Amino acid sequence: MAKSILHKADSRGKADHGWLRSFHTFSFASYHNPDRVHFGALRVLNDDRVDGGQGFGEHPHNNMEIISIPLKGELKHRDNMGNEGIIKPGEIQVMSAGTGIYHSEFNNMSNEATEFLQIWVFPNKRNVDPRYDQAKLHYQQQPNQLEQILSPNPEEQGVWIHQHAWFHIGLLENGNSTEYTLKDPANNGVYIFVLNGSVRIGDQVLDKRDGYGLWETERFTLEATADAEILLMEVPMEIQ
Repeated sequence: MAKSILHKADSRGKADHGWLRSFHTFSFASYHNPDRVHFGALRVLNDDRVDGGQGFGEHPHNNMEIISIPLKGELKHRDNMGNEGIIKPGEIQVMSAGTGIYHSEFNNMSNEATEFLQIWVFPNKRNVDPRYDQAKLHYQQQPNQLEQILSPNPEEQGVWIHQHAWFHIGLLENGNSTEYTLKDPANNGVYIFVLNGSVRIGDQVLDKRDGYGLWETERFTLEATADAEILLMEVPMEIQ
């Protein structure tokens, strides 16, 4: 029988630095909840809002897979590998921090807030060469199906990371449903995060910004109870 864990939107950790307002699904910075440190290899799921012209100055990371998904506005990225550019909604960015990387992220607009998801996944290989990539997403033009946006393999659709993980995103119109089959049901679980709207999984209804982890299952069905935008993160349940 499948196991599950529910994290309602209003139960998340909160941080308000004025220019930055962030909600933490898992323990992060000054928010620590011993029952919510990670979901398998999924370590951080931050829902960030950055004021116009503000952002994160240059700072280091190492031995972590870092994924950014813009939801609104424009995010300007710069790192010590020479990468510099703008990422917007409809795109995904990934960094393998590996042996170490320095980067900065700023709202590229001066008078409008930027919103994005900051996601960290534990890698299955340590001290790899740092790398950067980004890709365009197409799910908004293809409703009622899931688009793969991340995998362990460079040959697969979307970006890739050093972990046995797959991410999918999709729009479900009210009353429509889709089934998700785990790539590795013996070892992985899935964390479902509702970006907008509401969905039902079995008897559980999830609303905007709710999170729901499922494991020890092979597949499940998502049914939209209102027009919904959903992110699915399949990750190993044991950290290597």
